[in-house]
Amino acid sequence: QVQLEESGGGLVQAGGSLRLSCAASGRTFRRYAMGWFRQAPGKERQFVAALSRSGGRTYHADSVKGRFTISRDNAKNTLYLQMNMLKPEDTAVYYCAANEGEKLVSPDYWGQGTQVTVSS
Repeated sequence: QVQLEESGGGLVQAGGSLRLSCAASGRTFRRYAMGWFRQAPGKERQFVAALSRSGGRTYHADSVKGRFTISRDNAKNTLYLQMNMLKPEDTAVYYCAANEGEKLVSPDYWGQGTQVTVSS
């Protein structure tokens, strides 16, 4: 099992940047493919980005390509999401997710979420 805890959310003006972190418990972080999802009020949860277990492959939703970058530091058991050029439509609760295996397919583990609010 792995427990996930997000941090780094907050209020930022449009065009600004934030970096989200997701700290994972345990010594098996390297076994998990990881990703970020978000959910805006009144909307369904949406995929944002994913990273393979090895870290060799990344996937980003079209809506964030060129602005957001997912990365991981296995030595620190931490997943990151660097968010640049933020837009008001990026406002949502951001969740970290994981499943065992090379690719993020159907996450079994979720964090509690961190709020990101982008003002216009």
